[in-house]
Amino acid sequence: MDKFEFMRKELDELKEKGTYNTIRVLESAQGPWVVINGRKMLNLCANNYLGLITNEEVKSAAIEGVKNFGVGAGAVRTIAGTLTLHEELEKKLAEFKHAEAVILLQSGILANIATIPLVVGEGDLIFSDELNHASIIDGCRLSKATIIRYKHLDMADLKEKLEDYKDYNVRKLIVTDGVFSMDGDIAPLPDIVELGEKYGAITMVDDAHGEGVLGDHGRGIVDYFHLEGKIDIDVGTLSKAFGVIGGYVAGNNTLIEYMKQRARPFLFSTPLSPADTSALIKVVEILSKDDSLVKKLWENGNYIKEQFKSYGFNIGHSQTPITPVIIGEEKTAMEFSKMLFEEGVFAQGIVYPTVPKGTARIRVMVSAAHTKDDLDFGIKKFVEIGRKLGVVK
Repeated sequence: MDKFEFMRKELDELKEKGTYNTIRVLESAQGPWVVINGRKMLNLCANNYLGLITNEEVKSAAIEGVKNFGVGAGAVRTIAGTLTLHEELEKKLAEFKHAEAVILLQSGILANIATIPLVVGEGDLIFSDELNHASIIDGCRLSKATIIRYKHLDMADLKEKLEDYKDYNVRKLIVTDGVFSMDGDIAPLPDIVELGEKYGAITMVDDAHGEGVLGDHGRGIVDYFHLEGKIDIDVGTLSKAFGVIGGYVAGNNTLIEYMKQRARPFLFSTPLSPADTSALIKVVEILSKDDSLVKKLWENGNYIKEQFKSYGFNIGHSQTPITPVIIGEEKTAMEFSKMLFEEGVFAQGIVYPTVPKGTARIRVMVSAAHTKDDLDFGIKKFVEIGRKLGVVK
């Protein structure tokens, strides 16, 4: 008896449908160009928005962290694993975000999983955008609260649903991504804050793709909309624009103190290593004093969008440097990605269930480290392959 036969069947189905994901292995540092299978490839699918992964100051800070504190924390934060580095990073992040306090966690997904079940529980209500990230969905499920999904970015629908439940005397949470990673569109946060205040709901934003991208010096969506102190919970990741690993929650002192007493990933898992934490301290220092990388990211994002549009590609309604090239049919999208790879462009196809059926795409992710020549090379290959596959004329 093959106990894993059901898995083999599903894997065969994925391959037959053309949706099986081939995992590429990088043989070089993550940058605008990478080496895969011994070949130099233009990298258009990483979240390394600001190119900080290979920044020399950040690398040096990581090395200093190891020299001074070793390679690990050695215990959970509440026993013997809190280093001065962790508290320094939390303080600097709070200052950067203009928040009262910050708690540092091991990843963005754990930040959501840590937070949502502490805010709401069985019998409570969560109002969640239908396209929220999987980590938000998982946090909602773990809370055992009732999940009410509202139409993507549709504030009239959210208001209607809040109105339907206005007489329920329970805790209510409105949760949304800040920037939606598959489409690059931005949540209407001012409207969410207004509705939260009107209906007595806690408001929470996961700004994974807004950190380092939106707002003054990349402070994120809360700064972008000037909503400091009005959004109740601001979740961020440190593995995308910040270039390292980790997550955090910014909020008022009460929330953060409570999380340090009750958040399960904080209580039961070893924190970030000294190398990671030291590197992140340096990243926050760089962003605090200089916004040139943020400006360059937007310049590159706007350029590639204009070029794709001019050739007739469907790039959806992105409002950020995330540029979805929407193909539609899943097999075509995966074939497009494969052909790009053969031509020296690393840009992965994204299909259901990551995106809705019929909206398969190549998600193009530029960084501040790309040059105009880099982008022109990628655009040229997209156009050549797009014409071969009949995606553009």
